[in-house]
Amino acid sequence: MDFQLTDDQRALRTGMRELLERRFPRTRLRAVVDGDTARGDGGTARGDGDTGRGGGLDRALWRELGAAGLFALRVPESAGGVGLGLPEVVLAFEEAGRALLPGPLVATELAAGLSGSLAAGASQGETVVTALDESGAPVEHLASADVVLALGPTAVEVIPAEEVARSAEPMRSVDPATPLHRTAPSRTRPDQADQADQADQTDQTDQTDGTGPADRTGPADQTDQADRTDQAGPGRSGLAARLRREAALLTAAQQLGSASRTVELAVDHAKHRTQFGRPIGAFQAVQHLCAQMLVRAESARSVVYAAAVTEDPGDIAAAKLLADEAAVHNARDCLQVHGGMGFTWEADVHLHLKRAWVRAGQWQSGAAAEEELAAGLVSTVETCL
Repeated sequence: MDFQLTDDQRALRTGMRELLERRFPRTRLRAVVDGDTARGDGGTARGDGDTGRGGGLDRALWRELGAAGLFALRVPESAGGVGLGLPEVVLAFEEAGRALLPGPLVATELAAGLSGSLAAGASQGETVVTALDESGAPVEHLASADVVLALGPTAVEVIPAEEVARSAEPMRSVDPATPLHRTAPSRTRPDQADQADQADQTDQTDQTDGTGPADRTGPADQTDQADRTDQAGPGRSGLAARLRREAALLTAAQQLGSASRTVELAVDHAKHRTQFGRPIGAFQAVQHLCAQMLVRAESARSVVYAAAVTEDPGDIAAAKLLADEAAVHNARDCLQVHGGMGFTWEADVHLHLKRAWVRAGQWQSGAAAEEELAAGLVSTVETCL
């Protein structure tokens, strides 16, 4: 199987990088981190409510990303999308991770693949969608979102962001550009609430007139019921499980972009920083650090790209594991190469490390990925026996 990028895929990656360099350069990133941001709709950006730093979403940039087709890459051309596949989305999200582009990119891309007005707004960048997973992980950019895509074990629900915010509490985020909220326990499993509501209203089904719990899910409820049914544990299938796996892969792609960028930062610093009259890159210890960083990034790249083609749950779990490791460890080694300068607020190294920490806890944790891989191995052994 040939995993080499096509000319069109290379052009997509180059175009995405150029767009972000033009619209989200380092100066813009630092403005977000330092809290000097303004929303594109004319209002003042809301921060994370706890740290006093940045985190507000630039709606003008979000709409431009939508106009460029970032969120509509997998939407069919007949529906106004680009009509590409998951591998192309992975390439685009890798560039977003490289630039440390903030915002609920993954959730908005997932919502664009659903149906109805939500999908149209998300694909165009007009609607900002964040996500609430059954694992109870913190919700990112809740204050800037319009709606929340809630994924439970058996249901996909679309909830107004204001409704979720009423029962959520801001929490301190290690990443100054990723504000987080902790939700109430009742919001971590929306499908159970739906089931309870439906049980209470069994005798009133004919009187709901389209306002019952099933209609509250919005565009997601137009999916076939069979596609919305999951099985508990690793390897489960259904719409919610599929969206969760895709989210893990796209998060891994962002981690890959960050891991690749820290390699570039470390090598560039090693070439120009001199000590004892020589570039520090001439010293063997620094060379070994940079070589290890490159090996981590390229190893993760091969697995992430392969998972984008196969879409196998085990491959995606492996991709998330390796990408998380590459992003976190590469950022730490990059900081080591930078020395004391790497610990300063002015350097960007710490931003990659903090974002990598946040992403590592999103969608599929290391433990969950290991369970997925273990379940696949057990299934293979049982088949062989």
